[in-house]
Amino acid sequence: MNRLTGRLAALGCALAFSAAPAHAETIKFVVPFAAGGPVDQWARIVTADLGAKLGADVIVDDRGGAGGAIAAEYVAHSAPDGDTVLFGSFGSTVLSPILKPPANYDPVKDFAPIMRVGAVPSLLVVNNELGVTTMQELIARANAQKLTYGSAGAGTTMNIAVEMLNAAAGVKITHVPYRGAAPAITDLLGDHVDMLNADLPVLMPLVKAGKIKAIALFAPERTPLLPDLVSTKEIGLPDVVMANWYGVLAPAATPVAVRDKLEKALLAVVASPTVQQRMADNGVSGTLGHEAFAALLKQEFAEWPDKIKQPGIAGE
Repeated sequence: MNRLTGRLAALGCALAFSAAPAHAETIKFVVPFAAGGPVDQWARIVTADLGAKLGADVIVDDRGGAGGAIAAEYVAHSAPDGDTVLFGSFGSTVLSPILKPPANYDPVKDFAPIMRVGAVPSLLVVNNELGVTTMQELIARANAQKLTYGSAGAGTTMNIAVEMLNAAAGVKITHVPYRGAAPAITDLLGDHVDMLNADLPVLMPLVKAGKIKAIALFAPERTPLLPDLVSTKEIGLPDVVMANWYGVLAPAATPVAVRDKLEKALLAVVASPTVQQRMADNGVSGTLGHEAFAALLKQEFAEWPDKIKQPGIAGE
């Protein structure tokens, strides 16, 4: 090869290298519970088509434990560049830090709300071995013997909901915490805990398959998805109501332009026919943009301390 040919070859290689596409940005959605639970499931539904809209690789990172505090602290201390965000829930974002204020992050000041995907009612179920079919039978059994319930950890909706039932019914069903809803449900199916309360979408298929027994929807009214199932309000427990939401939050210092871009892409994904159908099929509704979501969070942080610290609700 002569000198000119060599220089041309080198120039060609350099041009080819410079024209090659840069490695795609990776955006991490951190879930505060173990894989397989409702929050993880909805994170995967929402992020499935998000990468194409953002021109990035989007991954779900499950970091369960401490009622959501492990994941929240991780995101709160992450670089505020939009590459690490929290896919949280009402329980992990609001209830858990109210019940046990975290030492290493501020649940209000350290996050910027991006959008709320939607909210869903919760459902109380028992394993088939327990042999009860109504709330009245369950309360009578709880008065006669020690019963246990599983949850995704102290301060989660799964925990607080049953503690609300304990307080309202004057019983003491013992709490057994897990790192997420999925392992708790596994133990429910294995007859290691007697009952649990969790988001409707994750439990409904098991109820319809006859693997567990639904006792009541913790809501003011019934759901058309399980029309024969009673609500807590109609059976005389109007204060035993619990809904969960799924939402996206970024580190507080994330630039507004970055947050707006992420919000726009997320809202577009949620508005797609595929995701809308999934939401309708699972009773998830009430998508909110960042302003309405921020207002909701402000209201919840103001109202819920008194609700979960009332006498009889231990949340542990």
